[in-house]
Amino acid sequence: MKNNHLLLLFLVFFTITIQAQEEAPTSVEKNQFKINFLFPGFIYEHGFDTKNTLYSEIGLALGYRYDSYYGESNVYFVPLINGQFRHYYNLEKRANKGKRTAYNSGNFIAMSATYNFQSISTNKNYGEYTSSLTIAPLWGFQRTYKRKFNLELNLGAGVNFDQFDTEFTPVANFTLGWVIGK
Repeated sequence: MKNNHLLLLFLVFFTITIQAQEEAPTSVEKNQFKINFLFPGFIYEHGFDTKNTLYSEIGLALGYRYDSYYGESNVYFVPLINGQFRHYYNLEKRANKGKRTAYNSGNFIAMSATYNFQSISTNKNYGEYTSSLTIAPLWGFQRTYKRKFNLELNLGAGVNFDQFDTEFTPVANFTLGWVIGK
């Protein structure tokens, strides 16, 4: 009789534990570091609640211009700093379908501010790329696969401010890299 009570108590505890695990909210990572290999850079993403993160990136962007007057093209490299407030909106849906949500694998909307420094390589005949600030709302997704391989794409439309002009600009960012750490 005593063994039956212990067995019953064990089963109740086991059932409560399983339900608690199933009901636990899917959440973004508290701290996540990444290295971007496509366009060299370092990324830190800080989760401050279950669905929202602050994303910070220091990197190098690649640009291309063509000047019809000189008949020349110009490839240039621009150091940048990017900050985003991200809201991951489909983590529970992905988890319910059995899809991976680890390392912030999900879709997001974001508000982005990117500061592009002056180009470190440019064609002096065509003109230099000056520093600028771009503010844009974004939609994107991030997937982290086994062995922490990370893929990310975000797209949006923003406003670019520089010393000469303020203009509408499309915004796109694609990264390939690895999550480092735990």
